[in-house]
Amino acid sequence: MSPRRNDSATPDTERATPAENTVGTTPAESAADVTPAGKTTDTAPAEQVADAEPAEQATDATSAEQTADAAPAEQAADAEPAEQVADAGPSRSQRRWRAAQLGFCAASLAIAMTAGAVALGAVRDGGTAPAVVSVSNGMSPQLLASGDLDASVLSLQAHLRSQPKDFGGWSTLGLAYVEQARTKGDPSRYPQAQKALDRSLKLRPDYDPALAGRAALAAARHDFTGALKYADLTLEQNPYSERALSSRIDALVELGRYDEASKAADLADSRRPGVPVFTRYAYVHELRGDVKTARRVLKQALATATGRGDIAYVASALGQLDWNQGDYRSALTYYARALAADDNYLPALQGRARTQASLGDRAAAIKGMELVVQRYPLPQPLVELGELYEARGAAGDAQKARDQYTLVKAWISLAHSYGVNADLDTALAAADHGAPEAALAAARAEWDRRHTVHTADALGWALHVSGRDAEALPYARRATATGYRNASFLYHLGVIEGAVGHTGKARTALETALDLNPGFSPLGAREARKALEAAK
Repeated sequence: MSPRRNDSATPDTERATPAENTVGTTPAESAADVTPAGKTTDTAPAEQVADAEPAEQATDATSAEQTADAAPAEQAADAEPAEQVADAGPSRSQRRWRAAQLGFCAASLAIAMTAGAVALGAVRDGGTAPAVVSVSNGMSPQLLASGDLDASVLSLQAHLRSQPKDFGGWSTLGLAYVEQARTKGDPSRYPQAQKALDRSLKLRPDYDPALAGRAALAAARHDFTGALKYADLTLEQNPYSERALSSRIDALVELGRYDEASKAADLADSRRPGVPVFTRYAYVHELRGDVKTARRVLKQALATATGRGDIAYVASALGQLDWNQGDYRSALTYYARALAADDNYLPALQGRARTQASLGDRAAAIKGMELVVQRYPLPQPLVELGELYEARGAAGDAQKARDQYTLVKAWISLAHSYGVNADLDTALAAADHGAPEAALAAARAEWDRRHTVHTADALGWALHVSGRDAEALPYARRATATGYRNASFLYHLGVIEGAVGHTGKARTALETALDLNPGFSPLGAREARKALEAAK
Protein backbone atom coordinates (compact mmCIF):
# COMPACT_ATOMS: atom_id res chain seq x y z
CA MET A 1 0.00 0.00 0.00
CA SER A 2 1.29 3.42 -0.81
CA PRO A 3 1.80 6.47 1.37
CA ARG A 4 -1.25 8.65 1.58
CA ARG A 5 -1.08 12.31 0.79
CA ASN A 6 -3.76 14.38 2.37
CA ASP A 7 -3.84 17.58 0.48
CA SER A 8 -6.55 19.27 2.38
CA ALA A 9 -6.67 19.07 6.06
CA THR A 10 -4.91 16.08 7.44
CA PRO A 11 -1.32 14.89 7.50
CA ASP A 12 0.15 12.21 5.27
CA THR A 13 0.33 8.72 6.57
CA GLU A 14 4.07 9.30 6.44
CA ARG A 15 4.37 12.94 7.48
CA ALA A 16 2.47 15.82 5.97
CA THR A 17 4.44 18.82 4.90
CA PRO A 18 3.24 22.12 6.27
CA ALA A 19 2.15 23.09 2.77
CA GLU A 20 -0.36 20.28 2.74
CA ASN A 21 -1.36 20.40 6.34
CA THR A 22 -3.25 22.78 8.51
CA VAL A 23 -2.47 26.19 7.10
CA GLY A 24 -4.58 27.74 9.79
CA THR A 25 -2.67 26.37 12.71
CA THR A 26 0.07 28.96 12.69
CA PRO A 27 0.07 32.04 14.90
CA ALA A 28 -0.84 35.44 13.60
CA GLU A 29 1.82 37.75 12.30
CA SER A 30 2.66 41.07 13.84
CA ALA A 31 0.03 43.77 13.81
CA ALA A 32 1.69 45.33 10.80
CA ASP A 33 1.01 42.16 8.84
CA VAL A 34 -2.49 41.36 9.98
CA THR A 35 -4.43 44.53 10.64
CA PRO A 36 -6.86 45.29 7.83
CA ALA A 37 -5.92 48.55 6.20
CA GLY A 38 -7.51 50.95 3.79
CA LYS A 39 -10.87 51.22 5.52
CA THR A 40 -13.12 53.87 4.15
CA THR A 41 -16.55 55.23 4.78
CA ASP A 42 -17.28 55.66 1.09
CA THR A 43 -20.45 53.96 0.02
CA ALA A 44 -20.06 51.82 -3.07
CA PRO A 45 -22.62 51.54 -5.85
CA ALA A 46 -25.22 48.85 -5.52
CA GLU A 47 -23.40 46.50 -7.83
CA GLN A 48 -20.24 46.73 -5.72
CA VAL A 49 -22.14 45.84 -2.60
CA ALA A 50 -23.69 42.93 -4.45
CA ASP A 51 -20.21 41.82 -5.42
CA ALA A 52 -19.47 41.32 -1.77
CA GLU A 53 -22.10 38.63 -1.73
CA PRO A 54 -20.30 35.54 -3.12
CA ALA A 55 -19.06 34.88 0.36
CA GLU A 56 -22.36 35.01 2.15
CA GLN A 57 -23.13 31.35 1.86
CA ALA A 58 -20.01 30.29 3.70
CA THR A 59 -21.83 29.30 6.83
CA ASP A 60 -25.39 29.14 5.58
CA ALA A 61 -25.94 25.55 4.64
CA THR A 62 -29.48 26.13 3.40
CA SER A 63 -29.05 29.04 1.01
CA ALA A 64 -29.94 28.55 -2.62
CA GLU A 65 -26.61 29.96 -3.69
CA GLN A 66 -24.72 27.40 -1.64
CA THR A 67 -26.82 24.64 -3.10
CA ALA A 68 -25.71 25.86 -6.49
CA ASP A 69 -22.13 25.78 -5.32
CA ALA A 70 -22.53 22.11 -4.50
CA ALA A 71 -23.79 21.36 -8.01
CA PRO A 72 -20.41 20.82 -9.67
CA ALA A 73 -20.04 17.68 -7.64
CA GLU A 74 -22.85 16.12 -9.64
CA GLN A 75 -20.80 16.51 -12.77
CA ALA A 76 -17.65 15.60 -10.91
CA ALA A 77 -18.18 11.92 -11.58
CA ASP A 78 -17.32 12.66 -15.19
CA ALA A 79 -13.95 14.18 -14.34
CA GLU A 80 -11.26 12.15 -16.07
CA PRO A 81 -9.10 10.92 -13.17
CA ALA A 82 -11.98 9.52 -11.15
CA GLU A 83 -13.65 8.06 -14.21
CA GLN A 84 -10.41 6.31 -15.10
CA VAL A 85 -10.17 4.83 -11.64
CA ALA A 86 -13.74 3.66 -11.72
CA ASP A 87 -13.63 2.33 -15.28
CA ALA A 88 -10.42 0.31 -15.19
CA GLY A 89 -11.36 -3.20 -16.18
CA PRO A 90 -15.11 -3.85 -15.80
CA SER A 91 -17.63 -4.37 -18.59
CA ARG A 92 -19.62 -1.52 -20.12
CA SER A 93 -22.67 -2.28 -17.98
CA GLN A 94 -20.49 -2.35 -14.88
CA ARG A 95 -18.97 0.97 -15.88
CA ARG A 96 -22.42 2.51 -16.24
CA TRP A 97 -23.38 1.26 -12.81
CA ARG A 98 -20.18 2.58 -11.30
CA ALA A 99 -20.65 5.94 -12.98
CA ALA A 100 -24.14 6.21 -11.55
CA GLN A 101 -22.91 5.16 -8.13
CA LEU A 102 -20.05 7.65 -8.27
CA GLY A 103 -22.38 10.44 -9.32
CA PHE A 104 -24.60 9.72 -6.34
CA CYS A 105 -21.65 9.57 -3.97
CA ALA A 106 -20.19 12.79 -5.38
CA ALA A 107 -23.48 14.60 -4.84
CA SER A 108 -23.72 13.23 -1.32
CA LEU A 109 -20.14 14.20 -0.64
CA ALA A 110 -20.77 17.73 -1.88
CA ILE A 111 -23.68 18.09 0.51
CA ALA A 112 -21.55 16.85 3.39
CA MET A 113 -18.73 19.21 2.51
CA THR A 114 -20.73 22.37 1.83
CA ALA A 115 -23.37 21.97 4.49
CA GLY A 116 -22.68 19.62 7.35
CA ALA A 117 -18.94 20.13 7.47
CA VAL A 118 -19.30 23.88 7.93
CA ALA A 119 -21.66 23.45 10.82
CA LEU A 120 -19.20 21.14 12.54
CA GLY A 121 -16.63 23.91 12.74
CA ALA A 122 -18.76 26.11 14.96
CA VAL A 123 -19.61 23.78 17.83
CA ARG A 124 -17.83 20.87 19.43
CA ASP A 125 -19.38 17.48 20.06
CA GLY A 126 -22.45 17.89 22.20
CA GLY A 127 -22.82 21.54 21.29
CA THR A 128 -21.41 22.79 24.56
CA ALA A 129 -18.20 24.59 23.66
CA PRO A 130 -17.05 26.68 20.70
CA ALA A 131 -14.33 25.28 18.50
CA VAL A 132 -10.90 26.74 19.07
CA VAL A 133 -9.12 27.80 15.90
CA SER A 134 -5.57 29.04 15.68
CA VAL A 135 -5.81 31.51 12.87
CA SER A 136 -3.53 31.85 9.88
CA ASN A 137 -0.96 34.56 9.51
CA GLY A 138 -2.54 37.53 7.85
CA MET A 139 -5.92 37.17 9.51
CA SER A 140 -7.27 40.08 11.43
CA PRO A 141 -7.14 40.41 15.22
CA GLN A 142 -10.93 40.09 15.25
CA LEU A 143 -10.64 36.61 13.72
CA LEU A 144 -7.89 35.62 16.10
CA ALA A 145 -9.87 36.73 19.11
CA SER A 146 -13.12 35.06 18.14
CA GLY A 147 -11.80 31.51 17.92
CA ASP A 148 -14.71 30.66 15.61
CA LEU A 149 -13.73 30.87 11.98
CA ASP A 150 -17.25 30.53 10.57
CA ALA A 151 -18.66 33.28 12.77
CA SER A 152 -15.70 35.47 11.88
CA VAL A 153 -16.36 34.95 8.18
CA LEU A 154 -19.95 36.10 8.66
CA SER A 155 -18.73 39.16 10.51
CA LEU A 156 -16.28 40.01 7.74
CA GLN A 157 -18.95 39.57 5.09
CA ALA A 158 -21.25 41.97 6.90
CA HIS A 159 -18.43 44.47 7.31
CA LEU A 160 -17.50 44.33 3.63
CA ARG A 161 -21.07 44.96 2.53
CA SER A 162 -20.90 48.29 4.30
CA GLN A 163 -17.18 48.92 3.60
CA PRO A 164 -16.52 47.33 0.20
CA LYS A 165 -13.32 49.34 -0.36
CA ASP A 166 -11.54 47.84 2.64
CA PHE A 167 -8.74 46.03 0.81
CA GLY A 168 -7.42 44.63 4.09
CA GLY A 169 -10.81 43.15 4.88
CA TRP A 170 -10.99 41.47 1.47
CA SER A 171 -7.53 40.02 1.98
CA THR A 172 -8.48 38.66 5.38
CA LEU A 173 -11.69 37.18 3.99
CA GLY A 174 -9.76 35.47 1.22
CA LEU A 175 -7.45 33.85 3.74
CA ALA A 176 -10.43 32.84 5.84
CA TYR A 177 -11.92 31.02 2.84
CA VAL A 178 -8.63 29.20 2.24
CA GLU A 179 -8.77 28.25 5.90
CA GLN A 180 -12.32 26.92 5.63
CA ALA A 181 -11.42 24.89 2.56
CA ARG A 182 -8.34 23.41 4.18
CA THR A 183 -9.69 22.62 7.63
CA LYS A 184 -13.08 21.37 6.44
CA GLY A 185 -11.97 19.62 3.25
CA ASP A 186 -14.27 21.79 1.16
CA PRO A 187 -12.64 22.88 -2.15
CA SER A 188 -15.70 24.98 -3.10
CA ARG A 189 -14.24 27.73 -0.90
CA TYR A 190 -11.21 28.19 -3.16
CA PRO A 191 -13.00 30.15 -5.93
CA GLN A 192 -14.44 32.39 -3.21
CA ALA A 193 -10.96 32.94 -1.81
CA GLN A 194 -9.68 33.81 -5.29
CA LYS A 195 -12.40 36.45 -5.76
CA ALA A 196 -11.77 38.04 -2.37
CA LEU A 197 -7.99 38.21 -2.85
CA ASP A 198 -8.41 39.58 -6.37
CA ARG A 199 -10.70 42.28 -4.99
CA SER A 200 -8.10 43.23 -2.39
CA LEU A 201 -5.35 43.56 -4.99
CA LYS A 202 -7.60 45.49 -7.34
CA LEU A 203 -8.22 48.02 -4.60
CA ARG A 204 -4.54 48.13 -3.58
CA PRO A 205 -2.04 46.52 -5.98
CA ASP A 206 1.01 44.90 -4.37
CA TYR A 207 -0.71 44.68 -0.97
CA ASP A 208 1.57 42.13 0.66
CA PRO A 209 -0.99 40.26 2.85
CA ALA A 210 -3.12 39.66 -0.26
CA LEU A 211 -0.09 38.50 -2.24
CA ALA A 212 0.76 36.16 0.63
CA GLY A 213 -2.85 34.98 0.53
CA ARG A 214 -2.45 34.15 -3.13
CA ALA A 215 0.63 32.08 -2.26
CA ALA A 216 -1.37 30.20 0.36
CA LEU A 217 -4.24 29.64 -2.08
CA ALA A 218 -1.91 28.36 -4.80
CA ALA A 219 -0.29 25.94 -2.36
CA ALA A 220 -3.69 24.72 -1.19
CA ARG A 221 -4.57 23.97 -4.82
CA HIS A 222 -1.18 22.25 -5.24
CA ASP A 223 0.04 24.88 -7.68
CA PHE A 224 3.46 25.10 -6.04
CA THR A 225 5.05 27.04 -8.88
CA GLY A 226 2.39 29.69 -8.37
CA ALA A 227 2.88 29.54 -4.61
CA LEU A 228 6.60 30.24 -5.02
CA LYS A 229 5.90 33.12 -7.40
CA TYR A 230 3.50 34.86 -5.01
CA ALA A 231 5.68 34.20 -1.98
CA ASP A 232 8.58 35.92 -3.76
CA LEU A 233 6.36 38.84 -4.79
CA THR A 234 5.22 39.21 -1.19
CA LEU A 235 8.78 39.22 0.12
CA GLU A 236 9.66 42.00 -2.32
CA GLN A 237 7.05 44.11 -0.54
CA ASN A 238 7.68 42.80 2.99
CA PRO A 239 10.84 40.73 3.57
CA TYR A 240 9.62 39.79 7.05
CA SER A 241 6.21 38.39 6.11
CA GLU A 242 5.97 35.19 8.14
CA ARG A 243 3.35 33.73 5.86
CA ALA A 244 5.40 34.37 2.72
CA LEU A 245 8.61 33.05 4.29
CA SER A 246 6.74 29.89 5.30
CA SER A 247 4.99 29.52 1.95
CA ARG A 248 8.32 29.83 0.17
CA ILE A 249 9.74 26.90 2.14
CA ASP A 250 6.62 24.87 1.44
CA ALA A 251 6.71 25.56 -2.29
CA LEU A 252 10.38 24.64 -2.63
CA VAL A 253 9.84 21.42 -0.68
CA GLU A 254 6.85 20.48 -2.79
CA LEU A 255 8.77 21.19 -5.99
CA GLY A 256 11.54 18.85 -4.82
CA ARG A 257 14.10 21.65 -4.55
CA TYR A 258 15.33 20.50 -1.16
CA ASP A 259 18.67 22.33 -1.05
CA GLU A 260 16.91 25.61 -1.77
CA ALA A 261 14.23 24.76 0.78
CA SER A 262 16.91 24.25 3.42
CA LYS A 263 18.38 27.68 2.68
CA ALA A 264 14.91 29.20 2.71
CA ALA A 265 14.28 27.63 6.13
CA ASP A 266 17.52 29.11 7.47
CA LEU A 267 16.55 32.53 6.13
CA ALA A 268 13.07 32.34 7.61
CA ASP A 269 14.50 31.26 10.96
CA SER A 270 16.82 34.29 10.97
CA ARG A 271 13.99 36.70 10.13
CA ARG A 272 10.89 35.33 11.84
CA PRO A 273 11.67 32.47 14.26
CA GLY A 274 8.54 30.88 15.67
CA VAL A 275 6.18 27.93 15.39
CA PRO A 276 5.42 28.22 11.64
CA VAL A 277 9.10 28.37 10.71
CA PHE A 278 10.20 25.77 13.28
CA THR A 279 7.80 23.15 11.92
CA ARG A 280 8.98 23.68 8.35
CA TYR A 281 12.61 23.69 9.40
CA ALA A 282 12.02 20.35 11.11
CA TYR A 283 10.40 18.83 8.03
CA VAL A 284 13.27 19.84 5.78
CA HIS A 285 15.62 17.96 8.13
CA GLU A 286 13.29 14.96 8.30
CA LEU A 287 13.33 14.68 4.51
CA ARG A 288 17.11 14.36 4.71
CA GLY A 289 16.90 11.60 7.30
CA ASP A 290 17.92 13.86 10.19
CA VAL A 291 15.16 12.75 12.54
CA LYS A 292 17.11 13.82 15.62
CA THR A 293 17.20 17.47 14.53
CA ALA A 294 13.58 17.35 13.38
CA ARG A 295 12.45 16.08 16.77
CA ARG A 296 14.56 18.62 18.67
CA VAL A 297 13.17 21.54 16.65
CA LEU A 298 9.59 20.32 17.00
CA LYS A 299 10.01 20.00 20.75
CA GLN A 300 11.33 23.56 20.78
CA ALA A 301 8.28 24.65 18.80
CA LEU A 302 5.98 22.87 21.24
CA ALA A 303 7.72 24.51 24.19
CA THR A 304 7.13 27.97 22.67
CA ALA A 305 3.55 27.33 21.51
CA THR A 306 0.93 29.15 23.54
CA GLY A 307 -2.28 28.97 21.51
CA ARG A 308 -4.35 25.82 21.75
CA GLY A 309 -4.35 25.42 17.99
CA ASP A 310 -0.57 25.72 17.82
CA ILE A 311 -0.13 23.18 20.60
CA ALA A 312 -2.44 20.75 18.80
CA TYR A 313 -0.57 21.28 15.52
CA VAL A 314 2.95 20.81 16.84
CA ALA A 315 2.05 17.93 19.18
CA SER A 316 0.41 16.15 16.25
CA ALA A 317 3.53 16.71 14.15
CA LEU A 318 5.60 15.11 16.89
CA GLY A 319 3.13 12.24 17.07
CA GLN A 320 3.41 11.73 13.33
CA LEU A 321 7.20 11.84 13.47
CA ASP A 322 7.32 9.21 16.21
CA TRP A 323 4.74 7.02 14.48
CA ASN A 324 6.87 7.17 11.35
CA GLN A 325 9.77 5.81 13.39
CA GLY A 326 7.66 3.03 14.93
CA ASP A 327 7.56 4.61 18.40
CA TYR A 328 3.84 4.12 18.85
CA ARG A 329 3.58 4.76 22.60
CA SER A 330 5.32 8.11 22.27
CA ALA A 331 3.09 8.94 19.29
CA LEU A 332 -0.03 8.25 21.36
CA THR A 333 1.29 10.51 24.11
CA TYR A 334 1.71 13.40 21.69
CA TYR A 335 -1.69 12.82 20.10
CA ALA A 336 -3.23 12.86 23.57
CA ARG A 337 -1.54 16.18 24.23
CA ALA A 338 -2.86 17.56 20.96
CA LEU A 339 -6.40 16.45 21.77
CA ALA A 340 -6.14 17.89 25.26
CA ALA A 341 -5.58 21.25 23.56
CA ASP A 342 -8.29 20.73 20.95
CA ASP A 343 -10.39 17.59 21.18
CA ASN A 344 -11.73 18.11 17.67
CA TYR A 345 -8.34 18.41 15.95
CA LEU A 346 -8.51 16.21 12.87
CA PRO A 347 -4.81 15.28 12.40
CA ALA A 348 -4.63 14.15 16.03
CA LEU A 349 -7.83 12.11 15.78
CA GLN A 350 -6.62 10.48 12.58
CA GLY A 351 -3.10 9.94 13.89
CA ARG A 352 -4.41 8.33 17.05
CA ALA A 353 -6.58 5.92 15.06
CA ARG A 354 -3.67 5.07 12.78
CA THR A 355 -1.42 4.41 15.77
CA GLN A 356 -4.05 2.24 17.43
CA ALA A 357 -4.14 0.16 14.25
CA SER A 358 -0.35 -0.17 14.33
CA LEU A 359 -0.58 -1.43 17.92
CA GLY A 360 -3.14 -4.05 16.88
CA ASP A 361 -6.19 -2.39 18.42
CA ARG A 362 -8.20 -2.62 15.22
CA ALA A 363 -11.59 -2.03 16.86
CA ALA A 364 -10.49 1.29 18.36
CA ALA A 365 -8.77 2.25 15.11
CA ILE A 366 -11.88 1.61 13.02
CA LYS A 367 -14.09 3.47 15.47
CA GLY A 368 -11.72 6.43 15.47
CA MET A 369 -11.31 6.52 11.70
CA GLU A 370 -15.07 6.23 11.19
CA LEU A 371 -15.44 9.34 13.33
CA VAL A 372 -12.88 11.18 11.23
CA VAL A 373 -14.51 10.16 7.95
CA GLN A 374 -17.97 11.06 9.23
CA ARG A 375 -16.76 14.60 9.85
CA TYR A 376 -14.26 15.03 7.04
CA PRO A 377 -14.62 12.64 4.07
CA LEU A 378 -11.13 13.26 2.68
CA PRO A 379 -9.04 10.86 0.55
CA GLN A 380 -6.46 9.79 3.11
CA PRO A 381 -8.81 8.81 5.98
CA LEU A 382 -11.26 7.27 3.50
CA VAL A 383 -8.54 5.00 2.10
CA GLU A 384 -7.19 4.19 5.55
CA LEU A 385 -10.66 3.24 6.76
CA GLY A 386 -11.23 1.12 3.67
CA GLU A 387 -7.99 -0.74 4.27
CA LEU A 388 -8.87 -1.26 7.93
CA TYR A 389 -12.13 -2.86 6.79
CA GLU A 390 -10.23 -5.04 4.32
CA ALA A 391 -7.77 -6.12 6.99
CA ARG A 392 -10.57 -7.01 9.42
CA GLY A 393 -12.45 -9.04 6.81
CA ALA A 394 -15.75 -9.38 8.70
CA ALA A 395 -19.08 -9.88 6.96
CA GLY A 396 -19.87 -6.83 4.86
CA ASP A 397 -16.38 -5.34 5.23
CA ALA A 398 -15.47 -5.82 1.58
CA GLN A 399 -18.42 -3.68 0.50
CA LYS A 400 -17.67 -1.13 3.20
CA ALA A 401 -14.14 -0.84 1.87
CA ARG A 402 -15.38 -0.37 -1.71
CA ASP A 403 -17.71 2.37 -0.50
CA GLN A 404 -14.76 4.28 0.96
CA TYR A 405 -12.78 3.99 -2.26
CA THR A 406 -15.77 5.19 -4.28
CA LEU A 407 -15.94 8.28 -2.09
CA VAL A 408 -12.24 8.89 -2.69
CA LYS A 409 -12.98 9.03 -6.41
CA ALA A 410 -15.84 11.41 -5.76
CA TRP A 411 -13.67 13.72 -3.67
CA ILE A 412 -10.95 13.76 -6.32
CA SER A 413 -13.49 14.66 -8.99
CA LEU A 414 -14.97 17.38 -6.81
CA ALA A 415 -11.52 18.78 -6.07
CA HIS A 416 -10.69 18.92 -9.78
CA SER A 417 -13.89 20.84 -10.44
CA TYR A 418 -12.70 23.58 -8.05
CA GLY A 419 -9.23 23.89 -9.49
CA VAL A 420 -7.35 21.56 -7.12
CA ASN A 421 -4.69 19.34 -8.63
CA ALA A 422 -5.38 15.91 -7.16
CA ASP A 423 -3.23 13.72 -9.41
CA LEU A 424 -1.16 12.40 -6.52
CA ASP A 425 -4.32 11.31 -4.69
CA THR A 426 -5.51 9.67 -7.90
CA ALA A 427 -2.21 7.84 -8.46
CA LEU A 428 -2.00 6.43 -4.96
CA ALA A 429 -5.63 5.36 -4.66
CA ALA A 430 -5.73 3.88 -8.16
CA ALA A 431 -2.44 2.01 -7.82
CA ASP A 432 -3.50 0.23 -4.66
CA HIS A 433 -7.09 -0.45 -5.64
CA GLY A 434 -7.20 -1.92 -9.10
CA ALA A 435 -6.76 0.84 -11.69
CA PRO A 436 -3.14 0.71 -12.88
CA GLU A 437 -3.67 2.70 -16.07
CA ALA A 438 -5.29 5.58 -14.20
CA ALA A 439 -2.57 5.40 -11.56
CA LEU A 440 0.19 5.62 -14.13
CA ALA A 441 -1.39 8.51 -16.05
CA ALA A 442 -1.89 10.51 -12.88
CA ALA A 443 1.58 9.73 -11.51
CA ARG A 444 3.23 10.77 -14.76
CA ALA A 445 1.28 14.02 -14.79
CA GLU A 446 2.33 14.77 -11.24
CA TRP A 447 5.97 13.90 -11.95
CA ASP A 448 5.93 16.30 -14.90
CA ARG A 449 4.98 19.08 -12.48
CA ARG A 450 7.33 18.35 -9.59
CA HIS A 451 10.12 15.95 -8.66
CA THR A 452 9.73 15.12 -4.98
CA VAL A 453 10.32 11.95 -2.98
CA HIS A 454 6.54 11.48 -2.83
CA THR A 455 5.99 11.85 -6.57
CA ALA A 456 8.97 9.57 -7.27
CA ASP A 457 7.49 6.92 -4.98
CA ALA A 458 4.04 7.28 -6.55
CA LEU A 459 5.39 6.97 -10.10
CA GLY A 460 7.58 4.02 -9.20
CA TRP A 461 4.69 2.20 -7.57
CA ALA A 462 2.32 2.99 -10.44
CA LEU A 463 4.85 1.60 -12.91
CA HIS A 464 5.19 -1.52 -10.75
CA VAL A 465 1.47 -2.25 -10.61
CA SER A 466 1.44 -1.70 -14.39
CA GLY A 467 4.03 -4.48 -14.77
CA ARG A 468 6.89 -2.15 -15.73
CA ASP A 469 9.36 -2.90 -12.95
CA ALA A 470 12.55 -2.05 -14.82
CA GLU A 471 11.20 1.45 -15.39
CA ALA A 472 9.92 1.63 -11.82
CA LEU A 473 13.22 0.88 -10.09
CA PRO A 474 15.01 4.24 -10.65
CA TYR A 475 12.02 6.12 -9.25
CA ALA A 476 11.72 3.85 -6.21
CA ARG A 477 15.41 4.32 -5.51
CA ARG A 478 15.11 8.08 -5.95
CA ALA A 479 12.27 8.19 -3.40
CA THR A 480 14.61 6.83 -0.73
CA ALA A 481 17.81 8.57 -1.87
CA THR A 482 17.53 11.62 0.41
CA GLY A 483 17.60 9.46 3.53
CA TYR A 484 13.93 10.08 4.32
CA ARG A 485 12.96 7.31 6.75
CA ASN A 486 9.67 6.12 5.34
CA ALA A 487 8.57 2.50 5.72
CA SER A 488 6.10 2.64 2.85
CA PHE A 489 8.74 3.91 0.43
CA LEU A 490 11.12 1.15 1.57
CA TYR A 491 8.38 -1.45 1.16
CA HIS A 492 7.75 -0.29 -2.41
CA LEU A 493 11.48 -0.33 -3.13
CA GLY A 494 11.82 -3.86 -1.74
CA VAL A 495 8.95 -5.21 -3.81
CA ILE A 496 10.31 -3.62 -6.98
CA GLU A 497 13.89 -4.79 -6.31
CA GLY A 498 12.54 -8.31 -5.89
CA ALA A 499 10.51 -8.07 -9.08
CA VAL A 500 13.62 -7.33 -11.13
CA GLY A 501 15.57 -10.17 -9.49
CA HIS A 502 17.63 -8.26 -6.91
CA THR A 503 16.80 -10.63 -4.07
CA GLY A 504 19.40 -9.40 -1.61
CA LYS A 505 18.49 -5.73 -2.07
CA ALA A 506 14.81 -6.60 -1.83
CA ARG A 507 15.36 -8.38 1.47
CA THR A 508 17.36 -5.46 2.89
CA ALA A 509 14.74 -2.89 1.95
CA LEU A 510 11.83 -4.95 3.29
CA GLU A 511 13.60 -5.73 6.55
CA THR A 512 14.44 -2.04 7.00
CA ALA A 513 10.81 -1.06 6.37
CA LEU A 514 9.45 -3.50 8.94
CA ASP A 515 12.15 -2.71 11.50
CA LEU A 516 11.45 1.00 11.14
CA ASN A 517 7.66 0.95 11.31
CA PRO A 518 6.18 -2.57 11.49
CA GLY A 519 2.60 -1.31 11.39
CA PHE A 520 2.98 1.30 8.63
CA SER A 521 -0.18 0.15 6.83
CA PRO A 522 -2.98 -2.33 7.61
CA LEU A 523 -2.50 -4.03 4.25
CA GLY A 524 0.98 -2.90 3.23
CA ALA A 525 2.73 -4.27 6.31
CA ARG A 526 1.08 -7.65 5.75
CA GLU A 527 2.19 -7.67 2.11
CA ALA A 528 5.70 -6.59 3.11
CA ARG A 529 6.00 -9.63 5.38
CA LYS A 530 4.86 -11.92 2.56
CA ALA A 531 7.36 -10.33 0.18
CA LEU A 532 10.13 -10.71 2.73
CA GLU A 533 9.40 -14.41 3.12
CA ALA A 534 9.51 -14.79 -0.65
CA ALA A 535 12.88 -12.99 -0.78
CA LYS A 536 14.53 -15.33 1.75
